[in-house]
Amino acid sequence: MTLRTSLRTSRTALVGVTVATAAVVALSVGLAAPASAKTATTTGDYRVTIGSTTYDPAPGKTAKVEDLAASSGRIVVSGVNNRFTIDPSTLGVYDYTLTGAPDPLRMVTKPTVVFASKVPTLTAAQLAGARIKQLEIRDDTLVALFTTNGGKFKIQAKDGAQGGIFQMETEFAGPVEFTHTLGAGVFYFVNPNTGKVNFGDGTSAVTSGSGAHQMLLGKDSPQVATKTFQSGSVTKWIVQPGGRLGGVLGEDSVELSQGATNCTSQCQAQNQIHGSLPVPADPVNPTPIAG
Repeated sequence: MTLRTSLRTSRTALVGVTVATAAVVALSVGLAAPASAKTATTTGDYRVTIGSTTYDPAPGKTAKVEDLAASSGRIVVSGVNNRFTIDPSTLGVYDYTLTGAPDPLRMVTKPTVVFASKVPTLTAAQLAGARIKQLEIRDDTLVALFTTNGGKFKIQAKDGAQGGIFQMETEFAGPVEFTHTLGAGVFYFVNPNTGKVNFGDGTSAVTSGSGAHQMLLGKDSPQVATKTFQSGSVTKWIVQPGGRLGGVLGEDSVELSQGATNCTSQCQAQNQIHGSLPVPADPVNPTPIAG
């Protein structure tokens, strides 16, 4: 990441933006850094574009946007290791992409869309009056809290190559259905070494040379959520109020853990394993789930 000495924005005036030096504490509720983060060499660096304004804080600084009307266009989140867009009209996330930036932890060597979309099913009444209640960007972390006439919706992300680097949380009066659709060439499969469902592209790791990368492996990470549909490219979940649906990449996605507990308040940290459990061998020629 190129060192910068001041908060950079576009020439458009910043509405409702303050710059703070206080740290964003682990994405507020505890998204973990990758378990093997100490071996990474690529530092994450998010910048966010809303309309014609780009928020790009200097290293160690925080850009904070508060109470901003959600525009009709997509919010663009760009990082070193991953990028995606948020559509305020659906509160969905689209084109979640791993960039393949050089790093010992990378799992691809070129931009790869892992998720075409992650979308909650909300009614027009639930979506009405959508606003960006708070957006915080600091180095490799992002927290975006949306409010609507029907409830609240939070998106958290970390610009890392692996680990627990994404989650969506819902606070509406009742349960919300989420639909995850994988990108082209990526598929869900039952990992023969663990018996659990992972996603990936089936490409084996390359251990040396300029094209070195680990195997692309990930999993949906639910909490207080129930899977209602599973195919080779789509999962659907019912997420209860206060629950969340996250994404985990790399070793954390295949550790032999028991999974998250049914906790809905300030509980993610106690459910994180942080690389303390055995990691099985990579699957060989995984088969997409039928359907």
